Amino acid sequence: MTLLASIGVAQALDGRESGLQAAHQALNKLGAGTPALGFVIASHQYQPRDVLSGLTSLLGEVPLIGFSAPAGLTGKGQHTHSVILALLSGDFLAESYWLPGYAQSGRETAAQLMRMASAREEGQSLLFFADGFNGDAEQFCSALPANAMPLAGALSSGDIHTGATYQMAANQSGAGGLAAAFIRGNLKVGIGYDHGWDPVGNQFRVTRSRGFWLRTLNGRPASETYAQLFGQSARDWAFPPLNYLARLYPIGVEQGEDLIVRSPIRVEADGSFRMNATIRDGIDAYLLVGSLVACEQAARRAANQALLQLGDAKPAFALVLTDIAWQMLFKAKPGAEIAAVQEVIGSGVPIAGGYTLGQIVPGVNGGLPRFLNQHLMVIVFGATGG
Repeated sequence: MTLLASIGVAQALDGRESGLQAAHQALNKLGAGTPALGFVIASHQYQPRDVLSGLTSLLGEVPLIGFSAPAGLTGKGQHTHSVILALLSGDFLAESYWLPGYAQSGRETAAQLMRMASAREEGQSLLFFADGFNGDAEQFCSALPANAMPLAGALSSGDIHTGATYQMAANQSGAGGLAAAFIRGNLKVGIGYDHGWDPVGNQFRVTRSRGFWLRTLNGRPASETYAQLFGQSARDWAFPPLNYLARLYPIGVEQGEDLIVRSPIRVEADGSFRMNATIRDGIDAYLLVGSLVACEQAARRAANQALLQLGDAKPAFALVLTDIAWQMLFKAKPGAEIAAVQEVIGSGVPIAGGYTLGQIVPGVNGGLPRFLNQHLMVIVFGATGG
């Protein structure tokens, strides 16, 4: 069985024209293949309904899922103010759904997904994109059963200052929701992920945290702690550009024997860190710093993991979902993380993706799915069967 993939990329003043051009390109490259699923990565500067209008005018009822990002990614590198469409064609079935209530309750959204899964055949995979600014991804993960099915997802990003982001599924879109696709048939999915941030010796105690706001470290406002470490005043850390560059310096918190990465979305005016995962009071945290070399190595490791999971299936398409911190880190070498992935999977494999505010990956050894910050995730698709 052959699995085909094609990529369309377009930049235009409005979302409808970008969507239309991206769909036209992708369909032309697909040739005689009939698209069975489309992944959309669109600039947060577009209106989602305009993007979908342009796409569906050519694609009709093809199942689509997508998300907003400050920049998209293809094998040619980084694309700003654009729409990227990846189409897959092969012997498989896909269904896409829009679940609008994710921001109100990750737990209920997870329950909805599992009810939908139970009504379908076994042997399916689940891919999804959820709101990165609103909603509780850890609550969502904890409400999913362990080992339910192969699944992976990411949190949409956009304008960090305003929290503007959106998700798209079928012909619906908006903020605060989750876009999901169930896939089944002669299709194999391999997932790999890694990051290039390491502890540098600075240790803090989380002394006050409320919801998604990390207020104090070592009894002082979080911005004061960073001001002492990196220079500039605490006030400067609460305003651009430092208030969002804080994501380059996440913290590692102990969870059992593991050190998990938790990253600020931005620094608030009161000096607290706005996170998208809760952090418990009283635990120790460690400053993490990333490097270009370490991240390029991590991208190669993630791609290798994904290929190993693919087994004998030949890779036909790779979806790369990268934390927005990588865009900041690679500003002088935009798209270098994609080049590292291509070294492993081969330059002939089409790639699409974008920058996110977190990734959701399968649990380890049959455990619950896990919410990650700061990682690069590679999802490789290959065909099975004759």
